[in-house]
Amino acid sequence: MPVLTRLVPSPVFVEIRAGALDSLGGILADQRLSAAGRIAVAISGGSGAVLRERLEPALPGADWYLVEDGTLDSAVRLTDEIRRGHYDALVGLGGGKIIDVAKYAAARVGLPVVAVATNLAHDGICSPVSTLDNDAGRGSYGVPGPIGIVVDLDVIAKAPKRFVAAGIGDAVSNISACADWELSHAVTGEPVDGLAVAMARSAGENLLRHPGTLEDPDLLTTLAEALVLSGIAMNIAGSTRPSSGACHEISHALDVLYPKRSAQHGEQVGLGAAFACHLRGERELSGLIVERLRFHGLPVTADQIGFTGAEFTEAVHYAPNTRPGRFTILEHLDLSATDIRDAYADYVQAVNS
Repeated sequence: MPVLTRLVPSPVFVEIRAGALDSLGGILADQRLSAAGRIAVAISGGSGAVLRERLEPALPGADWYLVEDGTLDSAVRLTDEIRRGHYDALVGLGGGKIIDVAKYAAARVGLPVVAVATNLAHDGICSPVSTLDNDAGRGSYGVPGPIGIVVDLDVIAKAPKRFVAAGIGDAVSNISACADWELSHAVTGEPVDGLAVAMARSAGENLLRHPGTLEDPDLLTTLAEALVLSGIAMNIAGSTRPSSGACHEISHALDVLYPKRSAQHGEQVGLGAAFACHLRGERELSGLIVERLRFHGLPVTADQIGFTGAEFTEAVHYAPNTRPGRFTILEHLDLSATDIRDAYADYVQAVNS
């Protein structure tokens, strides 16, 4: 009988531990990515600049590139800069914006990229997508996932708590995204990749039920692992489907309609997931998500991130336009603005009861 298998696209190495950053040079050499240390390092002007002073002695052959922001222009600029050099790999050292810029530039130049995360705000540390601001608002660009992930828990512990909490919102939203994917399978016949669902949903469930606070090293480890699993799930699926459903459509709509006022990505998708579960009639799950978001200081209603009920209603009504062809509970119910307003009022009442 033939043995049937499939290759799972994933990072070559994942280092999640205290002190991992001080071993970066050795990690790159041990993994045979850059034995000579000829690497390009993309950093921000904030935490990246501080860490450069710490890492420069251990990476004598590295060239350092300052990334101003998370825009497409910055990604194109970095692409042009590193194209002039001869490097073994590109390291994105910083938060999600820096890593997304690095992933885009590496893809255009044909270099492997290593994501070295200084916060855990969202699953971009391992995803095959770069989310970059452009003239039209914000776009998602398909790229190869990082070949390696390095998360130093000592560095993460010093990151702003809001960013770490946002990562929890992003991971927990996987539960709603997977439910939307399975709904699409039941209604439209869209194929579902069971392995991708298992990884993405497990990542969300691990955070939904973890009792630790943002100061708990075990919670930080669980969060880092969950974000890596989310990225691998997307690589397996070949799309963002296992981690992006109605929750992300709502977040993207807030970004498009109110680009100057949108909150952290993880804050928005966490709220979107709780509301999407409410729309699917999964009231117990919605309540569990709300409880976990509250526990970590995340928003559970629109006013907590600066939007009125009417603005949130408008965003939910607009949300299906952000992902044409994607089927979620929003497309399934096809609610009018009045229906959404009433559903959100019911949700708020349930949240506050």
